[in-house]
Amino acid sequence: QTLSPIFLPVPKQVPCLMLRLIWKLYWRLGNWKIAGDFPYRHKKMVIIIAPHTHWQDLFLGFAARQQLKITHAKFLGKKELFVGPLGWLLHRLGGTPVDRFSKQGMVEQAAALFATNENFLLTMAPEGTRKKVDKLRSGFYHIAKQAQVPILPVGFDFENKQVIVGEPLFTTGDEVADMKKIIAFFSVIKGKKTDRDLRHLNEENK
Repeated sequence: QTLSPIFLPVPKQVPCLMLRLIWKLYWRLGNWKIAGDFPYRHKKMVIIIAPHTHWQDLFLGFAARQQLKITHAKFLGKKELFVGPLGWLLHRLGGTPVDRFSKQGMVEQAAALFATNENFLLTMAPEGTRKKVDKLRSGFYHIAKQAQVPILPVGFDFENKQVIVGEPLFTTGDEVADMKKIIAFFSVIKGKKTDRDLRHLNEENK
C-alpha cells in the first residue's frame, strides 16, 4: 500500500534547511549588513548580544550567525526544555542544557563547556530580558573570567540595519571598568524598541 505524501516521514535535516532559508530571507529582505570584523582567530569566546528589546532579535541573531559562518555558536537553556520535539529543535539550533539544580552553578557549568571543547562560542543576552534594565547582568562576565576567554560585544543596530561586531575584551579583574567599556559600546546603538535599549546606561555611568 502506498502512503499519501503527507504521511511520509520527513527527514530530520528538512526543518533545519527550512530554518536556514528563513534566516537567509530575513537577512536579505531586511537589507541587513555586518559592520566590523569578526575575530575568527579566537576559537573560544563569550559573545554578548544587545540591545535585546524585541522578538525579532531572535530572527536577527540566527540570521547573523549564519552570515558570519559561526553556526556552531551555542546558547544556554534550562535542561527541562531539552526533551521531546522541542529538545531536538533546541539542540539543532545550538542550545546547550544547564542544570539549575546542580551543585555547580551556571557559571561553573558554562566554564566547564569551554574547558572540554576546543572550539566553543557561547552567545548570551547581557540584559536577560526584553524589558528596559538599569544594569547588565554579570553572569557572562564571570563565565568569561573563569573560562579565561574574551568577551565579544555584538550590537543589533536597527536604525542603520547593521550587526556591529566589536573588539574582543579580556576581563582585567576590574569589573566596574570592564563593564563601563561594554556599556559604552552598546550605548550608541538603537534597538528595535528604542525605549528599551541601553543608551540611558552610558549617562548613568559617567
